[in-house]
Amino acid sequence: MKKNNTILSIWICALYISCQPSPTQTKMQGEAVRIDGERQLFVDEYIVESLSGGAGYLMHQPQIKEIVFETDAPWEGSYSNYNSIFKDGDIFRMYYRGWHRGVKGELTHDMVWCYAESRDGIHWVKPNLGLFEFNGSKENNIILASRDFGDFKFTFADNMTVFKDHNPDVSPDARYKAFVDLRKQRPDWSLLVFHSPDGIRWTPANGSTPTLTKDEGSYDSQNTAFWDSLKKEYRAYWRFFDKDSIRAIRTGTSKDFIQWDNQKDIQYTDGLEEPMYTNGIIPYYRAPQIYIGFPARYLDRKWSVSMRALPELKEREGRSITNPRYGTAITESLLIASHDGITFKRWNEAFLRPGIERNGTWNYGHQYIGWSFLETKSDLEGAPNEISLYANEGLWTGESSALRRYTLRLDGFVSVNAPMSGGRLLTKPFLFKGKELSVNFSTSALGSIRVEIQDANGKAYPGFALDDCPPVFGDTIDRTVTWNNGSDLSALEGKTVRLLYEIKDGDLYSFYFR
Repeated sequence: MKKNNTILSIWICALYISCQPSPTQTKMQGEAVRIDGERQLFVDEYIVESLSGGAGYLMHQPQIKEIVFETDAPWEGSYSNYNSIFKDGDIFRMYYRGWHRGVKGELTHDMVWCYAESRDGIHWVKPNLGLFEFNGSKENNIILASRDFGDFKFTFADNMTVFKDHNPDVSPDARYKAFVDLRKQRPDWSLLVFHSPDGIRWTPANGSTPTLTKDEGSYDSQNTAFWDSLKKEYRAYWRFFDKDSIRAIRTGTSKDFIQWDNQKDIQYTDGLEEPMYTNGIIPYYRAPQIYIGFPARYLDRKWSVSMRALPELKEREGRSITNPRYGTAITESLLIASHDGITFKRWNEAFLRPGIERNGTWNYGHQYIGWSFLETKSDLEGAPNEISLYANEGLWTGESSALRRYTLRLDGFVSVNAPMSGGRLLTKPFLFKGKELSVNFSTSALGSIRVEIQDANGKAYPGFALDDCPPVFGDTIDRTVTWNNGSDLSALEGKTVRLLYEIKDGDLYSFYFR
């Protein structure tokens, strides 16, 4: 009887184990992500379950274009940067610092803030605004400088970052907002809020009372803020120094743009400690659930044979007289991305390198990407629009600095890439809304992409297996995927699905349901 009981126990145990889902099944049956019709990019692993075969992530560097802007007016100068750039109706607006440093890095005039505008993102005009006097004349494009506001005398400081407030309840006199650093006016670091009805005439929003003080950060960088249309709140990112005195980024949220709550130091999934000089963070306009940033990585590489081989050694040595790092610091921009605005995927390889050596490059402040980016027409006739980024060049030397344009395909920050031998991308389970699947992709003439739609357990839905999908090939930002029975996905809307992409000699940049 004891033997029979033992056999019965073993049989029951085996039956119990056989009825349990495998680890893979358990993972596949996890809670589905609700993406509805949101465009999915591959700037982080939010939607990706796994890559296999030859598939891997490929970050794409922007393509270098022309110099579009020079700060050659007397009130501008060789250290005019911290550009704020955005679309506003039919025009593009740009705000930037007018400032000049001499050959030893010394300041030759107080900082002023200036305005320019463009119809195409390439040709920029500096309007004669007549608001502030510089060297005895008001014929300039200065929008803010030292002045008396009645209740306090404003002495301008290090930076100003401007955005248009898209809060539907915004007051008409505060349609444009800006963070202004008051480092020179107060004995400690702080940020003051300015607002404007037209983006040209600015006044303090809260008198001389700062919105953020030295207890919450330090602000000698480009401190950004915006209205988050999805979360219905303001979010800001500003400079601070962490416990190890490393340049870092802090964030917070606000309902009124004055009181900032939920303050947190942003984190990176890589766990590395690198000095981040700027942040450049903003929701990506084609997928506003994703925060994209282009922080400038700051490196002081000290004097070495390679440092002395870089361009403009004489000028570099001259700047070092004032401060050694003025001659030996180098900057370049990185790519970071997040879905919660706090924990970011940081791509450790440079997004925008200093590039081929030439005058005006490989120095402190080079390749700061203006905040943020524009959608502009391609210079290839018939091609779709592209993203234009703008980065500083030629700082510290001569009498002016410049802004160079770079371009990237729409959604083209990172792709899932595979060679001709093939690779696969499997998404996490998700729920969608829409009738068709559209992909932004590129293949070679021989390459292809096929898509399988699976259920939560990894089984292809009938009619949507890989073999049911004719190979998709070409190079476009918007192609509808079809199967042998067509493109209509109405029967799958609201069900838990996974996508399995088979890629051969191609790149997949994004997808969405419509």
